[in-house]
Amino acid sequence: MTSNPSHSDFFQCQRCNACCQGYGGTSLTDADIVAIAEFIGVSPRRFLEDYCHVSGNRVVIGQAEDGNCHFLKDGCGIHPVKPRMCRAWPFIPSVVKAPENWWHMASVCPGMRTGFSEAQVAACVSRVLAELGDASP
Repeated sequence: MTSNPSHSDFFQCQRCNACCQGYGGTSLTDADIVAIAEFIGVSPRRFLEDYCHVSGNRVVIGQAEDGNCHFLKDGCGIHPVKPRMCRAWPFIPSVVKAPENWWHMASVCPGMRTGFSEAQVAACVSRVLAELGDASP
């Protein structure tokens, strides 16, 4: 690997939907809530009541009866408006705060590569978040 690997060296999505299975705590921004509600044809209030719950101080997508994301059917049912956190996966702020989270996440995500130091992981995730306009971990 190079000394400054690119994000594609760290992650290549396998479209396995493992990130949508089980409780992942997908947090939502206000913009996500509005976009998803509009996409599925309900009011933001109805979306929050029917599909979300609060975890700590964050609004997150809840789980369907099968334990997976409400919107996981044959792939992502809200792909065109999927939440910011899903678009960024696995480059999420918790990895900047605790780079060891990368290896926990990689244990269930076949697209994540693990041959990097914690410093390289944190630097790459920080770069990707900054590119997405979310420099605050």
